[in-house]
Amino acid sequence: MAALKCLVIDSMHESLFPMLQEIGWEYTYAPNITRDEVRVQHQGYDGLIVRSKTIIDGDLLGDAPTVKFIGRAGAGLDNLDLDYLESKGIQVLHASEGNRDAVGEYAVGALLGLMRNIPRADREVRDKVWQREENRGEELMGKTVGVIGYGNMGQSLARRLSGFGCNVLAYDKYKSGFTDAFCREASMDELFAETDILSLHIPLTGETRKLVDYSYLNRFNKAIILVNSARGEIVSLTDLVTAMNDGLVRGAVLDVLENEKLKTFTAEQEQAFAALSQRSNVIFTPHIAGWTFESHVKINVALITKIKAL
Repeated sequence: MAALKCLVIDSMHESLFPMLQEIGWEYTYAPNITRDEVRVQHQGYDGLIVRSKTIIDGDLLGDAPTVKFIGRAGAGLDNLDLDYLESKGIQVLHASEGNRDAVGEYAVGALLGLMRNIPRADREVRDKVWQREENRGEELMGKTVGVIGYGNMGQSLARRLSGFGCNVLAYDKYKSGFTDAFCREASMDELFAETDILSLHIPLTGETRKLVDYSYLNRFNKAIILVNSARGEIVSLTDLVTAMNDGLVRGAVLDVLENEKLKTFTAEQEQAFAALSQRSNVIFTPHIAGWTFESHVKINVALITKIKAL
């Protein structure tokens, strides 16, 4: 029987390769391969391991692919044509368990930084400006945190918030009966009524693209803090600027942007980004919520476990 083979087309942590060998898989590591090259070279392989380098669809794999699975080293599936893959009987293995701890910790850390004015205060003290009263912050304890999406990431955040004495309400359109020790299942109407802090943990789909626009933000009874560590395209930055100007949003943590190739901003994106950049109540980070040394390895462990189960 021929050995099973997979093609790895993105840069991966080195821990992946001995684990593949251990479960009896051969591999070709081609992190610099182009899309056109993948289109030709994937034939004959049983699996394809990817991050977000390229769209995995019929144009890439064709009408008669040999691959039996796509291993997505991460949580998001927006670069996979799921309808095409299902039609070809190709399984999708994604490793969202691998970076859930990182995302949960990031969300808490960024919230604490924002609410206690840590980034601003740090900059001021470096400039020998000592403004103690002006940097008086607020506590996370006692706040109602609305979590949209209660999968691996949402659950991870809820677990970590349990130590802060928060009231965690979670909404998930595709789940029910998931109230647990860390959150209470709630309707969107309840979240709109009670939320102090809103954290997004949903995938990017046609349904969620620009879900968080002005009309959405205007439905909250309180001025909220928004945390987006999911996908940037879920939040309209232009509408977020207007909502902050109008007092609907009193702070934002943005680990992701609707266009993360900053030098290719449209005029509208440039204007919105510039307006947000001037605000001390906005924290930007470059898509690092799930990006830790530990998650690099954990993602590989999760992938290998699922490949082995095939």
